[in-house]
Amino acid sequence: MVEDTSIDWSRAPLPGERKPRRGDVLEAELHGFDAKGRALGTCGEYRVELRGGVPGARVRAEVTKRRGQRIRARLLEVLVESPEAVDARCEHFGTCGGCTLQALDYGVQLEHLREHVSGAFAAEGLADVAVERVLPCDDPWAYRNKMDFTFGTQRWVVVGEQGDKPRDFALGLHVGGLYRKVVDIDACPIQFAGADEILADVRRLCRAQGLVPWDVVEHTGLLRHVVLRKGMATGEIMVLLVTATEAAAEIQPLVAELVRLHPEITTVVQGIHGRAAAVATGDQYLNLHGAGFIHDQLGGLIFRLSAASFFQTNTAQAERLFEVVINAARLTGSEQVLDLYCGTGVISLLLAGRARQVVGLELVEEAVRDARLNAQANDIHNVSFLAGDVLVALLDPQTAAPDVIVVDPPRAGLHPKVIPAILERAPRRLVYVSCNAKSAARDAALLVAGGYHPGPIQPVDLFPHTPHVECVFSFESGGPRLGQAPMS
Repeated sequence: MVEDTSIDWSRAPLPGERKPRRGDVLEAELHGFDAKGRALGTCGEYRVELRGGVPGARVRAEVTKRRGQRIRARLLEVLVESPEAVDARCEHFGTCGGCTLQALDYGVQLEHLREHVSGAFAAEGLADVAVERVLPCDDPWAYRNKMDFTFGTQRWVVVGEQGDKPRDFALGLHVGGLYRKVVDIDACPIQFAGADEILADVRRLCRAQGLVPWDVVEHTGLLRHVVLRKGMATGEIMVLLVTATEAAAEIQPLVAELVRLHPEITTVVQGIHGRAAAVATGDQYLNLHGAGFIHDQLGGLIFRLSAASFFQTNTAQAERLFEVVINAARLTGSEQVLDLYCGTGVISLLLAGRARQVVGLELVEEAVRDARLNAQANDIHNVSFLAGDVLVALLDPQTAAPDVIVVDPPRAGLHPKVIPAILERAPRRLVYVSCNAKSAARDAALLVAGGYHPGPIQPVDLFPHTPHVECVFSFESGGPRLGQAPMS
């Protein structure tokens, strides 16, 4: 007897009728997307999640997993197009795991991002905190000043593809939801102009030399990542090649030929990373061409960027983001400011001209070195940078209580022990910069419980066509703390 897989799960279930299972086909109405960019929809009493759908569409999908009332599915067919759908510009859209919102009208993307921020804060009991309209990116294409690409031993093969590309060599981005599969990226419309050609030549030269990609399961091979980075204001370009070992005899000829083909490349750095973790960084860095760093500009200041330095990937939108931060800090020139997770010192240096003194704290020593050099290059003397753990510095009695604290933590948000340490320091004002609304809302609730009053939230779209959004908001305490001794 053949089992019926055509049950209509959108209606009320009949007595004894089974639930959806892997391989079943259903129809769903899509209405939004989640924090990972997956389309969200409903089919009767079930919540459906799938990649590639556009809110407003009705689709047919195949169930890949069910847990309770939640279904993961694979898009099979669009039955009714969404009025909010647009043609995706990228040829790899739907396969590549990035830019999951590219088929959604950009203005509608911004509306959904605002809803995500509002929902995250409402879930933490902060529904009354105002969320402003998202500041859009003037040009949502070719905006990224940095792209990380992965080498792989399992290339994603498109059905019916022509040509003789090897299946055991890939350089590109991961397939959505598949750890081992890598899409060969021929063109990426969000990376800076000229990057496609550099990436293509890196791929061609590596294949011509017979260099072996890293196998993420066997932990063998040489080639791991390529990072392309450009100073959008200066035009300087860095290529970071991450390998498992130094392999100088193989890597140096590759670099020499790449620079010959692309004289626009300012510097090439090799990162040595032999551990299992799949991250585009090195435990050791070797300068193979040029100075080993590039420069970019923000807010009229120039910044030095080394291979491991963090810098916002959208330079134009970063200008707008930091304008929001400056306005939220509301400095008068007499304040002492503590900048936590300061990276290469961008926020610290932009605030220094409006404060009495600024101290930046950062764990990554290479970033702190760049921050100090950036202060020197911009002739700024009322700022200092300390390398070390943020929590240790906050608990150190030698660190004087600041008037204003600025935090720009990683996606995970503030460490649970950092928030009590901030409350103990009792700054008059705290400015929070976040790339993850969920962790920001969690931290905001704890700060509110500690007696701080939140101001409006200003989202800024630094990552068009993705579900990620930056947010800036501030907190006020009761009394001012001006006029204290300078921080050490």
